Amino acid sequence: MATTAGDPAFAPRIDYQEGMEIEPGTTRLGWIGLGVMGSPMCRHLMEAGFDMTLHTRSPEKADGHLAMGADWAHSPREVARASDVVFTMVGYPSEVREVILADDGVLSGVTEGGVVVDMTTSEPSLAVEISEAAAIRGATAVDAPVSGGDLGAREATLSIMIGGNPQTVTALRPCWEAMGDTFVHQGAAGAGQHAKMVNQTLVAAGMVGVCEALLYAHRAGLDLHEVLRSVSSGAAASWALSNLGPRIIDGDYRPGFYVEHFIKDMGIALAEAERMNLAMPGLALVRQLYQAVAAQGHSRSGTQSLVVALAQLCDIDWPPSP
Repeated sequence: MATTAGDPAFAPRIDYQEGMEIEPGTTRLGWIGLGVMGSPMCRHLMEAGFDMTLHTRSPEKADGHLAMGADWAHSPREVARASDVVFTMVGYPSEVREVILADDGVLSGVTEGGVVVDMTTSEPSLAVEISEAAAIRGATAVDAPVSGGDLGAREATLSIMIGGNPQTVTALRPCWEAMGDTFVHQGAAGAGQHAKMVNQTLVAAGMVGVCEALLYAHRAGLDLHEVLRSVSSGAAASWALSNLGPRIIDGDYRPGFYVEHFIKDMGIALAEAERMNLAMPGLALVRQLYQAVAAQGHSRSGTQSLVVALAQLCDIDWPPSP
């Protein structure tokens, strides 16, 4: 039977020290946020042998993890009290702030020497703020946003972009390996979030190209699946083309990554660009197109639903009839 984080047995088993290896069976992990991405990421850590304490806004989302042996905590504070390392994976910077910095947040319960890893795509400045607040409590904070979508989360092939103390990042290697196949330390606190903004800018431009190319193929009378087979193996090959191209053709807008979250990410990138006196007109245009998609009822659809807005501009019914 699962226990709760209020039990005496939940006292952390180790005090994190610089250079200490984090290991399954020794290090107790905490996880907050079991959405499309967070749920499989947490599961991979459990399958790697880590003991896990959970909290999420929708408790029913934790049923499968509890059945695997995870323990339930009633608040982020309780997760932190029960854990040596706490991971958060939520939706928006405001939620990150609430989950980590609020009165009942992670840092209110973190033990000295503990580690907080925020894997949400969030604001670089907030990552720095969290790192500074954690240091006051004798803890360490790491920002580690990911790329790879729902498929990468399910298959543990995510790319993880990491900012924070290098010794802590190295110690967390068993966790990175359980969730992804690429993990790169980008620099100090906030650097992981900056790297994710680079990623999102590239994704935004790539998605426009994929959608416009398929609309062109349709208007030219080509077989969309056959043309996709040709271009996916040439110089135009990309993750979005191979993984989301078929979904676009079929009108499958199930989310691997929500439109509303992508709009949030592009807003962060544009705000950072303005702060750095950097013009990004392409990204600004793509964000406007995604805002149009959201206005058409697709805010909770996958990013591939961008084709809906572009098809409407061309007076094309999408998806095309078989």
